[in-house]
Amino acid sequence: MYCSRCHNIAESDPCAVCTDERRDPTLICVVEEPLDVIALERTHEYPGLYHVLHGAISPVDGIGPSDLRIAELVERLRSEEVSEVILATNPSLEGDATAMYIERALADVPGDFRLTRLARGLPVGGDIEYADEVTLARAMKGRREVG
Repeated sequence: MYCSRCHNIAESDPCAVCTDERRDPTLICVVEEPLDVIALERTHEYPGLYHVLHGAISPVDGIGPSDLRIAELVERLRSEEVSEVILATNPSLEGDATAMYIERALADVPGDFRLTRLARGLPVGGDIEYADEVTLARAMKGRREVG
């Protein structure tokens, strides 16, 4: 089962993260896969919510923007009060293409939110799910504005 709000794997809908009142609902961290949520949660550095895309844009593999949960992200930003969207896609060609596409897709979304990307403490070509907690924590703390 998937959470109807963040699209993460869940035992209930909405999921435990989305219903946790201690979390900041104005922060949304966009990740490629459910395993990326687990990796970021291990750092204990991120207090907000997530949005899981279920992949990255990869023309070679036949995966385009319509195959991901990008439209749901745009709709979420139109309906929820958000202060920051953190693009936490993998530091790879596909992850960068996905982040750039999302940046363009969010340009016309009304609202006063910051759009940031994780700092480049992560190795290029690596996957977030395999990074250690210290590297991920530093990347989260060092995120920067995009666009």
